[in-house]
Amino acid sequence: MNKHGQALVEYVLIIALISVITVSIVSYFGGYLKDTITKTSCDLIDKVYVEGKSPGEAECITQEEANQRNNNG
Repeated sequence: MNKHGQALVEYVLIIALISVITVSIVSYFGGYLKDTITKTSCDLIDKVYVEGKSPGEAECITQEEANQRNNNG
């Protein structure tokens, strides 16, 4: 009896399960991951990191823009 097809199906199912779990995790934590990448990129380009109202809405601004926002309240 040939079991190569059975093994291939099992591998495909395992890969599909891992893919679904990975997509779910990235969807759930995506905003936090985006904010972490944004914070790192702000440091690299010498800009100020500003948190957004919700995860995934952070941004990099210049020091002048940060000072204007602080002065305006």
